[in-house]
Amino acid sequence: MSNNGAQSLCVRKLQSGCALLLLLLIPFSSSAGGVTLITHGFSGNVNGWISGMAGALARSPHFPGTNYTTYTIILTTDGTNYFYQWSRTNSSPSLTDSGEIIVKLDWSQMAGGFGSGNYNLSTYVVANIASFVLLQTNAIADLGGHALAEFPLHLIGHSRGGSLVSELSRRLGTNGVWVDHLTALDPHPVNNDGNSENSFPIDASASNTCATVLFCDDYWQHLNEFLTPNGEAVAGAYGRQLTTLSGGYSGIAGSHSDVHLWYHGTIDWNTPASDSEATITSSERQNWWVSYEQRGTNTGFLYGLIGGGNRLSFDQPLGPGTRAIRDGYNQMWDLGAGTSNNRAALATNNGSWPSLIKFNRTDVNKIAYGQALGVKFYYQWARPAASNALVTFYLDDDQNPLNSNGQFIGQLTVPGTSTGVNSATTAFSIYPANTTLGTHTLLALMTAGGRTRYLYAPESVQVIASEQPPTLDITQLTTSQFRLEVHGQSGQTLVIQAAPDLANWQSIATNTLSSNTWFLTNSQPSAVTRLFYRARLNN
Repeated sequence: MSNNGAQSLCVRKLQSGCALLLLLLIPFSSSAGGVTLITHGFSGNVNGWISGMAGALARSPHFPGTNYTTYTIILTTDGTNYFYQWSRTNSSPSLTDSGEIIVKLDWSQMAGGFGSGNYNLSTYVVANIASFVLLQTNAIADLGGHALAEFPLHLIGHSRGGSLVSELSRRLGTNGVWVDHLTALDPHPVNNDGNSENSFPIDASASNTCATVLFCDDYWQHLNEFLTPNGEAVAGAYGRQLTTLSGGYSGIAGSHSDVHLWYHGTIDWNTPASDSEATITSSERQNWWVSYEQRGTNTGFLYGLIGGGNRLSFDQPLGPGTRAIRDGYNQMWDLGAGTSNNRAALATNNGSWPSLIKFNRTDVNKIAYGQALGVKFYYQWARPAASNALVTFYLDDDQNPLNSNGQFIGQLTVPGTSTGVNSATTAFSIYPANTTLGTHTLLALMTAGGRTRYLYAPESVQVIASEQPPTLDITQLTTSQFRLEVHGQSGQTLVIQAAPDLANWQSIATNTLSSNTWFLTNSQPSAVTRLFYRARLNN
């Protein structure tokens, strides 16, 4: 602004040329608000490596929160009847910011062993009991009428536990419940899939992935055929055979146990890293993972919702001609990886539960008041098309759907899918009346048949007041003092800058508007013969 006449300059914040930078600054996609279930195999329990793994989950680098809930669920029998009991450590599920629930599933009394009172039951039977606990809304009073099956599920099982979680995913699927992620750690069903163990029951097969599992990965070894249990390849999974497992656990079953230690190392990136029973040292870090896997930081747990890795990657970590990561993605329907016969069809799906399978934003831009937020989701509800389900959307302040701090932005009625999978794309306008400014998570919940399932999108939503540029009026009060009248939108953060030459701009004031007009005065320095002003958005 010069002394010779009032001139105003208002420069809109430039948007062009920023697209590449914006993409580079997008945070690593990660979400919680789910259930991670970890279980053991023969003669195991949850007091050793499972507790170690459960504790490591929330310390993983991509964990999106500061607190979480851990349950221990114990399944038992008296030979005729079946029982379960639960206990909780750390935070109540309604009070966490991550919304993550970790379940340590203990079926040690039924998994075979050498103590008195132990039973040796087939994983068909145990999976039936476990599925009952996951599906009941009153199974855990702590959850306030919610079932564990309402949340995205990551099932992790070692040895016979690999058979158990595979059968558990199938039983959930017959009720319409999709499993987001199934991880088999050296799966070894007894008396099935080519295994032969005398005096044991017949376990459920783990060799296939059922139709209602979105992503499956399988980490297994076959290092000593005669002295230790060995795992197996699973059809429909991203399969990774482990061929170097020196160190870690000792004894004749050392390699078998090293598989869950290997997976622990993809959660806990420290060196050394202990699962409370064995330790990953610098030697294991160097030798157990191939170059692509970056010493355990680029594999394994990375492909879960918390890890946020790219499940659709064409990469083949072990080299050309080996399994690609996307091989583990459900291709029975085109959910992003194309179609192929990589899933085992269910004999039945009673459609008792609706399932949100996949949920994303359709762009990653900031959303200004008055603009539309676009989303796309895939779902299944195995009922006729004439049956309607309701999908409701919220902007949330964290990743916990149970703490009632979501902001409703809209809902959509969708038809049943019969035995197929449908997708839908929609958009909702964002206004001050239904949202607050800032960065939010994006939550969808699907309700049908009296049951609900939740799913967070991996992409966040940044709501800004407006992208409409401000305007600036300038009135000269004295020879060296000026009144600036800035016009913008309530909620916008504006920066006033001044320069003597239209090149060397300096910020002189910043304000978040509580109304549409902002007044301020400014004095021109005595050594400056002219001064220009501009107002910029700072969203």
